[in-house]
Amino acid sequence: MAIKAEVLTSFKTIDEAYIDGLLEKEIAANNKKIVVLDDDPTGVQTVHDISVYTNWEKESIRQGFEEENHLFYILTNSRGFTVEQTTKAHHEIAAVVDEVAKETGKEYIFISRSDSTLRGHYPLETQLLKADYEKYTGSTIDGEIMCPFFKEGGRFTIDNVHYVKYGDELVPANETEFAKDKTFGYTASTMPEYIEEKTKGEYKASDVTCISLEDIHNMDIDKIEAQLMEVKDFNKIIVNAVDYVDVKVFCVALYRAMAKGKVFMFRTAAAIVKVMGAVTDQPLLSRDQMVVKETENGGIIVVGSHTEKTTKQVECLKELQDLEFIELDATLVKDDAAFEAEVERCLAKEEECIRAGKTVCCYTTRALITADTGDKEDELRLSVKISDAVQSLVGRLSVTPSFVIAKGGITSSDVGTKALAVKKANVLGQIRPGIPVWQTGEESRFPLTPYVIFPGNVGEITTLKEAVEVLMNK
Repeated sequence: MAIKAEVLTSFKTIDEAYIDGLLEKEIAANNKKIVVLDDDPTGVQTVHDISVYTNWEKESIRQGFEEENHLFYILTNSRGFTVEQTTKAHHEIAAVVDEVAKETGKEYIFISRSDSTLRGHYPLETQLLKADYEKYTGSTIDGEIMCPFFKEGGRFTIDNVHYVKYGDELVPANETEFAKDKTFGYTASTMPEYIEEKTKGEYKASDVTCISLEDIHNMDIDKIEAQLMEVKDFNKIIVNAVDYVDVKVFCVALYRAMAKGKVFMFRTAAAIVKVMGAVTDQPLLSRDQMVVKETENGGIIVVGSHTEKTTKQVECLKELQDLEFIELDATLVKDDAAFEAEVERCLAKEEECIRAGKTVCCYTTRALITADTGDKEDELRLSVKISDAVQSLVGRLSVTPSFVIAKGGITSSDVGTKALAVKKANVLGQIRPGIPVWQTGEESRFPLTPYVIFPGNVGEITTLKEAVEVLMNK
């Protein structure tokens, strides 16, 4: 049942400066490298000046370990993978990370960063990482920490219920369109029940350790640490949070428990990564910070996401002057020849506009395409085929756009790795809250081009329009 958003400010105030001081000491005493496996590129939506590697070759992982930063990201794009592909990728990553860690003499922590509305290959991904980590290091992972809180996207966890903010209401995640996801849907209303549902009863809701907002806002760090010290047998820990300072309080207790020998696996949204990695706040990016190579060409916006929010954001974008809109008819996806002809049509129109200095928005038909079989993996394959067509609208360009925006998780991953051929990107920061910008590397198709990764489920109705305005206003 929905509750009023005013509850977010009803909790006892925390002395953030005091907590920051404690946390700084705990992070300084911990020398483990944080390796964040990101199941789509939107996970860097809270950080800046952090590297993202789009492959897990040994040389890339070595670079990540040798960086000064506490953390680096490996983009797996596993939300667009089948179970088999996900399993293969995670085994490969776990092996190469451990090999490099031993060669560089560093310990490491895995964070499995996934969707803030609880979609993705869970519990598969963290089970795979746990098994391989234990095999390679000889350490036992005591528990799994789940923290889906993501303030920038309006995701809050209160009394063990995860909420999505709509206007002045907080709606339980299981009552939103995200929970009806064809591949990763769920019905549970509380986080402990979600765990029991997703693990098919292997982990019971009654065994989940819940870190309460009351203890967090009382700054009862000793109690939270004691709760963490009790966790064993890979049981689950839910972190309730309505603001970043809540996560900071939890992380003080977490680092103290880890210093006493407790080992944890993490399944989280983007917020806790920022806190654990000691990433500072910075203002939203200006055009000058993003566009380092001026051009007379237009930009390109590609939209693959089908969420209701995305559709409304595209409608709002149409209010902008000097923008060309091209609809890719995704209903043709089951006919290879017709679909290829449709892609060619869109590409030709796009090129003509970009050369003329016009920014183009290419979006897929808003109707959701479903597989005739009703099979989840067939659904995923169809969506991947459509996403592949969308990324090719960037990857097959013969003209360099002034900027690239991709809307949707799978879409933005494919545009980054396939269309732009990025191997290593630097996260510049955010163009709007929760919307990250990569600067593409020298090896990429369009070097040093700002690439905006716009999640399908983030922002207000006007946010896409605002982001485009920032980039278009010279």
